[in-house]
Parts: sequence; structure tokens; C-alpha cells
Amino acid sequence: MFESIRKHSKVVMLVLFLLIIPSFVLVGIDANYFSGGSPVVARVDGKDITQDEWDNAHRMESDRIRAQSPGVDAKLFDSPQARYATLERLVRDRVLVAAAGKMHLMTSDARLARELQSIPQIAALKRADGSLDTEAYRALVGAQGLSPEGFEARMRQDIAVGNVLGSVVASSIATPAEAALAFDALLQRREIQVARFKAADFAGKVKVTDAEVQAYYQAHPAQFQQAEQATVEYVVLDLDAVKAGITLSEDDLRTYYKENLSRLAGKEERRASHILINAPKDAPAADREKARARAQELLEQVRKAPASFAEVARKESQDPGSAPSGGDLGFFGRGAMVKPFEDAVFAMHKGDISDVVESDFGFHIIQLTDIKKPREPSFEELRLTLEADLKKQQAQRKFAEVAETFANAVYEQADSLAPVAEKLKLQVHTASGVTRQPAPGATGALASPRFLEALFQPESVQSKRNTEAVEIAPSTLVAGRITAYQPAMTLPLEQAQGRARTLYLADKSAELAREEGMAKLAAWKAQPDAANGLTPPVVVSRDQPQGQPRAIVDATLHASLDALPGWNGVDLGSDGYAVVKVNRVVPREALQADRQQAERQQYAQLWSTAEAMAYYELLKQRLKVQIKAPRPTAQPEAEN
Repeated sequence: MFESIRKHSKVVMLVLFLLIIPSFVLVGIDANYFSGGSPVVARVDGKDITQDEWDNAHRMESDRIRAQSPGVDAKLFDSPQARYATLERLVRDRVLVAAAGKMHLMTSDARLARELQSIPQIAALKRADGSLDTEAYRALVGAQGLSPEGFEARMRQDIAVGNVLGSVVASSIATPAEAALAFDALLQRREIQVARFKAADFAGKVKVTDAEVQAYYQAHPAQFQQAEQATVEYVVLDLDAVKAGITLSEDDLRTYYKENLSRLAGKEERRASHILINAPKDAPAADREKARARAQELLEQVRKAPASFAEVARKESQDPGSAPSGGDLGFFGRGAMVKPFEDAVFAMHKGDISDVVESDFGFHIIQLTDIKKPREPSFEELRLTLEADLKKQQAQRKFAEVAETFANAVYEQADSLAPVAEKLKLQVHTASGVTRQPAPGATGALASPRFLEALFQPESVQSKRNTEAVEIAPSTLVAGRITAYQPAMTLPLEQAQGRARTLYLADKSAELAREEGMAKLAAWKAQPDAANGLTPPVVVSRDQPQGQPRAIVDATLHASLDALPGWNGVDLGSDGYAVVKVNRVVPREALQADRQQAERQQYAQLWSTAEAMAYYELLKQRLKVQIKAPRPTAQPEAEN
């Protein structure tokens, strides 16, 4: 057959040409067929959104969130739900841009100027004469990768797009009567009395047999599932581990001691007195010159008679805090005073009187009265501190190098952690019963979702190979391996006997409580006067449940008001049953004007948001929006 095709290849090619070309004519040729382009994931107003655009938008959104919150778990961005949310935002942006274009919404130069001036970073670029520093403006927008023209074009579009839904929000009307009606219904109060039939009170009436326990076990296998778990070993590389491998020589310690003695000994403190002539920095120049001249006169006076400094300070200083004590400021270290004052004090010798020193407060005359130098501790006194500080510094410098060695070692010898532990002098930790989710109270590596995720990768589970080096905290790497793995399983009855007995007892107790409660409900409906065991009346509402379970509050507020008092039964599940008597509706208390205003504003905001979302859905229909990517299903919550 193949020989025949080779002999008649031209005929075969002609037949294939006649078969294939008409199919292209009938069904069309996908642009991606020849170009190898990205698949289309959505379409807005006839324009495609491709997978590449979606991926780029999600990457940019993830980078933006990471920049704002560096500590956020990157795993949150990789879920199908997070990616789909990015696609929905991308579609929304395209819808609003298309709608703004079809509505011919334009942004005037005056509106653009107002919006630009409302941006604090741009407003700060205005000169004293009101003009804009164009070079600084160009640099500011250039940091975003835009020219001024491009930035302003984007601003015009953003303003126009904002007007699409903004006009709907601005025109939304919510009257006080509507707000009051909505909140009166939402926060309605009802007076109730409750009779509780607790499952625990019926436990003594349940007779438990082995056959019943076995039947319950067989009927509820999901309740006896044991999650997959593993026995693992792991090694941690952190700064403490690197420090443990560092040995310091005596010469290193003594050199570090000499270089840091002044810092380790403590700060020198000085005691000074001053005479202040007030002259705030924003005072008129003439007033400041007058104050300077007065300070100069006092300086000449105290220099002629230094012993009179305290007396002159008491009479002439305009510092109310220190003048009564002769200008004495007590002891202080660097950083306690304004810089000109501090610079002058720490350049003086004991007993010196400074020249006139100018500060933001005025003009000072300073006398240095004492110097307190800290005692220099000996090398032996500081040895432990020196060793800890120097080891920490060297560990921080060495960590990157050791981290690379660690990462390479766990990868190159992937069937054991012993080689890397021996090479870097690390401890191999072991743990059993490890699951995919951190156990309550877990600490260290076993509390890290990233590490556990790496441990339970298929390769690690199946091949018992080392994980890669996982960063679980700053300057902290961990690698591990599974040594024994047990998949999820239903526990055999022998192991689940105790739990099955407990669950069966709870289930039958709740059933008996429910039967008793339903019987009482029927009897009390027939003869209300015979009701007993009801609690005293209590008024409940959604915002004030008065300690009642949510199920009771919900049943109370959903109960019919056709005939009051009314009777309702509430199934509380494993807790039993409740009979609720609804006596009356209690009007809300009169609200103060500010509370009424707050409720009206909240209702108006919610109403305008609802109208905006409804209008957005209408725009999607008009623009024939199609989202071709399937919406991910909600992830089930992890079991405890």
C-alpha cells in the first residue's frame, strides 16, 4: 500500500488538497493555526483576551501585592480562584474601556489638571510662583516607565472609565424612608422564650451494643477517615547553625574589642548650663538681630565673671525650664539636644563658655560644667559579648555561601540528609504523624505550609527523595524527606471502636432529644397553657443575639407573625432540639440623629453599589462578553 502511495504521490497530494481546502473555507482558519498564538480565554466587544494577556496581568497583580505586603504567602497567588479573579478584573477593565468609548466620554484639560493637582506627589512639585517643576514631573512619571504625555493619556482614560459607573453611583437615590424600612427589617427585635432539649441529657437513656456500634461504623465510613501522614526527617540551616560552625581566634576578638570599645563602653554624657534669648526661626530678621545682640552682651558679661553664670541665667535666661536652676540642664548624651547646641557642647572643655550659639529656638550661651565618661570594661568582661557579636556578623556574611552549599548538597545527594548534615554540622530532626497541613501548636519547619507542600510532592512521596532547600523565614532554609508514608485510609473497626461508640451515643442522644422536643412542640401548640420549662422572656435580634445559638436567632426572625404568640421547633443538630415561643415584635429604640444619618449613608452606599453592579452586568450583555475559561470550583475546607 505504502509503495503505491509513493508511486502516485502527486495524485495523492491533489486529492488531499481538494479535501482540506474546502474544509478551511467552510469552517474558517483559526488565527492561532499558523501563528501559534496564545489561546483565547475571553472576548469583550469582539476583541479577544488571550492566555498570555491573562498570565501577564496575573503576574503584575501578584508583583504589586508582594511589593505592598512582602510577608504575604506567594502560594495564595497560585490558586485557580486567585487566577480566575484576575481574569474577571481584566474583563471588567475591558468592558469599562469599551463602554467609555461607545459613550464618547471625554476628559477636558481642566478636569485633567484638577485630577493631577489632587495627587500629592505632583502637588508637591509646584514652585512658589505656582508653576510646575517640569523636570521633576518628568522624572516622577518616568519612574513608572511613562512619558508625561503617556501618563496624562492614561489619566484621561482612567477618568473616562471612572465616569461609566460613577454616573450610575452618583445618580443613585436612597430615601430616608427606604433606609429606615431596610434597617428595621434587618435589625428587627423579637421577644422569645426557649425550651432546650440537650442531647447530653438523654445520653443515659441510650443502650449501646456492639452490633449497633458496628452498624453505625459501616454506615458512616467518612467519619473514620485518617488523613495521609508521614514520618519525616529534616535539617534546618539558619544563622544559629552557621554561627555554631564559626571559630574565632584570640586576635580576632582583641581587634574587635579595640575597634568597638567606645561603643561597648557606653555613651559619654556632659552637663551644661545655658542662657537662652528667645528668637524663633520664623521671627522677623530685625527681632532676631536684636536677640543676637542681647545674647552677645550677656556673653561678654559672663566671660568677665564666669562665676556669675548661674546668677545671670536666673535673671536673664528666657528658658522657663532651666532658668530657676541657674540654666542647669543636667547630664545628657548625644542626640538629646538640637544639633547646633550639641555640636558646641561636645567640642568644649570643662569650664568653657561658648560663643553665642544659634538654634531654631534662639541664641544660647553655654557653660560646660562637667563631663561623665563611662568606665571602659576590660576585655575579659566583654569576651562573651564580643564573641556573640562577632559570630553574628560573620554568620550574616557567610550565610549566602553556606546556603548555596546546603542547596546543592540536598539536591546532589537526594536520597539522604546525612551527607549535608555531616558536612555542615547540622542536626537531623525526625517527626511522625506529619500531614499536609500544619498541626495545631506546630513550630519551626513543621509549621511552614511551604515546607509541608514540598514534602508531599509526588516525587518526595513516591521516591523518598530530599526536597529542595525551602526558605521558611529570613535566613532560614530547610530540606526534608519522607522516610515512611501512609496514605489516607478508613480506620479498621478495631482502631475506631471507641470513636464509633462515642459518635453513636451522641447521635442517638440527639435523636431522642429531637423526638422529645418535637413531641413537646406539638403538645404546647395544642395547649399553650401547659407549656413548662421555658426560659424567661428575652429580646433577640441579629446584632444582639443575647447568647442564643445562631440557629435559634435565625428561626426566630424567619417565623411567621400571622398569629402571636407563635411556636417553632429548631433542630440544633448534635446539640439537640429547641422549642421557641415568639411572644411579640419589639420596636427598635428611637435613634439619635447621627445614628440615623449613618444608617442612611450605609444604605445609600449599598444601594448604589448594587445598582452599579447591575449596570455592569447589563454592559456585559450589550458588549457580548464571553469568558471561555471555566470557573474553578470552590476548594473544600481542610479537615482539622
